[in-house]
Amino acid sequence: MPDKKLNIAFIGSECYPFVKTGGLGDVMYALPRALTRLGCGVRVLMPMYNCIPQKFKDGMTYRGSFMMDQCQDGRQFYVGIMETELDGVIYDFIDNKEFFDWGNPYTGLWEDIPKYCYFSKAALAALNYLEWIPDVVHCHDWQAGLVPVYLRTRFAGTPIGAARSVLTIHNLRFQGICGIQHLKYWSGLPDYLFDYPVFKQNEDEANMFKGGLAYADRVTTVSETYAREIQTGFYGEGLDGHLYYHRAKLSGIVNGIDVEQWDSAADKLLVAPYDASNVLQAKRENKRALQDQLGLEIDDGKFVIGLISRLTDQKGLDLVNAVFPELLDENTQIVILGTGDPRYEGAFRYYESVNKGQVCAFISYNEALAHRIYASSDALLVPSLFEPCGLTQLIAMRYGTVPVVRETGGLKDTVAPYDITTDGGNGFTFDRYEAGLLSDAVHRARDVYTNDRPAWDRMVLRDMAKDVSWTVSAEKYLDLYREVTEGK
Repeated sequence: MPDKKLNIAFIGSECYPFVKTGGLGDVMYALPRALTRLGCGVRVLMPMYNCIPQKFKDGMTYRGSFMMDQCQDGRQFYVGIMETELDGVIYDFIDNKEFFDWGNPYTGLWEDIPKYCYFSKAALAALNYLEWIPDVVHCHDWQAGLVPVYLRTRFAGTPIGAARSVLTIHNLRFQGICGIQHLKYWSGLPDYLFDYPVFKQNEDEANMFKGGLAYADRVTTVSETYAREIQTGFYGEGLDGHLYYHRAKLSGIVNGIDVEQWDSAADKLLVAPYDASNVLQAKRENKRALQDQLGLEIDDGKFVIGLISRLTDQKGLDLVNAVFPELLDENTQIVILGTGDPRYEGAFRYYESVNKGQVCAFISYNEALAHRIYASSDALLVPSLFEPCGLTQLIAMRYGTVPVVRETGGLKDTVAPYDITTDGGNGFTFDRYEAGLLSDAVHRARDVYTNDRPAWDRMVLRDMAKDVSWTVSAEKYLDLYREVTEGK
């Protein structure tokens, strides 16, 4: 007998191309599309933010509306449903001008707590209203953290109450922590949930994510290593004990990337698009073009290191800053693209000023330049303090650029260290968070590039052959959905 078709509802606070502020928006777009190709029925529910571009609003259809009680005192709010479809995925937007008609998606925690309490409950109510009952509700990050709790409490006994819940942690640093009374009022949930096993954080505060993690049928995060790391004090952001307690239902599935968006053979932003058959020659052409564009010495024999990142401590930039002069020699160039902490912006501008022709610090974000750096660099530096999954190393490999990474989270799961004895591996790694080890990893990479170019070129081809698409990850999620719905 063929497998039963599964229906999956995705609930989250952002989704490309409608609204995107980070990696969550990419996952909410790419994973549903991949699951649709595997035969699942998929709907994505997200807020109807005013900042959604008008061209998308113009293509939406009104599906209905109703009033919903929300707060502790029974206060009611309007719930409208606007709908559109892209690539076989149905998108339902929860419409309420009081919550979503002003500002950016995330405006401040005091305002965001009511907004996402309302959204979590309204998304489930909308599924009941539409009479589309999924097998699994897959919710994402703290903004949808109340969904598993509502599912088992306020919606128990309704059609949607039969669904199973999966909650994915994209970044545990953000949890939706607020005053207990604030969350009690806006969630309308019963008092017994506001104890330590569920919402209670301390005597005065509640944690939305903590409650969702307790009530979800399964908890995933975006790499196997990060799933282990967050059960420890260093990475657990205060929830390590809670996650260790719930470890039996916690697993990691590494993200993929959109291989249509990131395709070196079809990338019109490159001077010389390429695939594995002509990568070695084309990367030299792209490198010369990038050097010319950025004012670097034009020499396709230079070892070019790219760094594309938010300029924050999390991304390991304190290590880079500490050893920057050691990373340079007469055969090395470094290109930096990103914005963030002013101290890093200033430091990289300084290094550019004293190393003209060797260093370019482009303190901005430029999508076209990002593509060109991925294609033109020989190595990409990702020395993160922690990295739940990481996408830059996956894009780099897709473009035949060798990653140099710290062994944490998804970086450890996706980059195998180069082994000179077996001629294996697809990058260069270091384990402890130390500046000297970062410098050593860069020196090892440069040594292979300079002194054993055939080995380097084979590594480039291994990277390009690696499957970094969503297909493998989607199949793992499908296995998880089947497991969680067994016996349902």
